[in-house]
Amino acid sequence: MPDLNAVAIKPLNVTRLSDQIVQRLETLMLEGSFKSGDRLPPERQLAEQLGVSRPSLREAIQKLTARGLVSARQGGGTYVTSRLDSGFADPWKEMLGTHPELHRDVLEFRRMLEGTVAQMAAERATEADLDRIGVLFAQLEVAHQQGQLDLTSEVDVQFHQALADAAHNALFTHLSNSLLTMLQTHVHDNIANLFAVGTVSGQLLDQHRAVWLAVKGRQGAAARAAAEAHIDFVDQTLTALREASVRRERSLRRSAV
Repeated sequence: MPDLNAVAIKPLNVTRLSDQIVQRLETLMLEGSFKSGDRLPPERQLAEQLGVSRPSLREAIQKLTARGLVSARQGGGTYVTSRLDSGFADPWKEMLGTHPELHRDVLEFRRMLEGTVAQMAAERATEADLDRIGVLFAQLEVAHQQGQLDLTSEVDVQFHQALADAAHNALFTHLSNSLLTMLQTHVHDNIANLFAVGTVSGQLLDQHRAVWLAVKGRQGAAARAAAEAHIDFVDQTLTALREASVRRERSLRRSAV
């Protein structure tokens, strides 16, 4: 008969409830349900949704605050910080403003990222994801048709982020959000420059439609190809515009001599 006193029994690892709440809220942040700048639901409501006591939730919020993932704002409310996204974006945003040659590198990186994201979205998107992407494409159509530059650039960013979210990869969600936030002004300027070319607006809309239809049709390879073709078109068109601008400036300098 075995000696029960000699049996090695490991103590139970009992996780504190507040740590479980922290883990749940971190998961919601990682998957993009709570994004940078979002206000968390009021304490009473959030405690009810999680099925926990308010003191345990309060303790969890304090731990998230200590990690820099949430912060309290004057006037009330707890908000998700940009900590998960800002590390990548912060140094590059300023560099883009002072080093125009980086724009080509950014487009090359976007081609790789968005091609992969589109393919994964086609393969993994839920019906809710497809509904969201479809609504954003419809908004993009209206903005294009009405020539609303600000709205077009805003919805363009949201459309690409919705694709990243639909890829269901936490790193892609946050890397895309960080990149698109960093490039928001850049995207606006690109669209402004592209719209100055007569037929480009319709071509851009057709390219977004091709991505959307491929994702909706669960055609991964086609979605990747459409996303890459979109970035290639933007790159080629902007390069042509820059070269034309250089030629005009050169011609003006010669005329002034």
